[in-house]
Amino acid sequence: QEHYGGLKGLTIAWVGDGNNVLQSFMTSAAKLGMHLRIATPRGFEPDLRITKITEQNSKEYGTKLLLTTDPLEAADSANVLVTDTWISMGQEEKKKERLKAFQGYQITMQTAKSAASNWTFLHCLPRKPEEVDDEVFYSPQSLVFQEAENRKWTI
Repeated sequence: QEHYGGLKGLTIAWVGDGNNVLQSFMTSAAKLGMHLRIATPRGFEPDLRITKITEQNSKEYGTKLLLTTDPLEAADSANVLVTDTWISMGQEEKKKERLKAFQGYQITMQTAKSAASNWTFLHCLPRKPEEVDDEVFYSPQSLVFQEAENRKWTI
């Protein structure tokens, strides 16, 4: 909102794990007028109950929802590219399996090529290079440090 001047009409592309951070986006995006495009590997989709609520909210608020396994499809025309950790606390023993499943989900400038011309990048930190490459993470489009500062005020 700070960067774009408003949220209504923005398209958010989530690329990665169907985790709690994604599910927070899912329960709020439509209510704020944002379209949501989600790419997760098979077997790592968000909770089905949350997905059903999100589908209902999208219908009610007139927004679009896409669930796919293709990161480039999710990023298509997106204003905001977002990812998060692929290996959450308590999942360390599954690191090899998860890294294999998430191959091809790293956000790169190639991913951003299909995004809107005014695209930005978010990650709630700490980030791992396999989730987003340095070129995107340190680019002028990256808002991760402003995002971290804004979170600080809610703590």
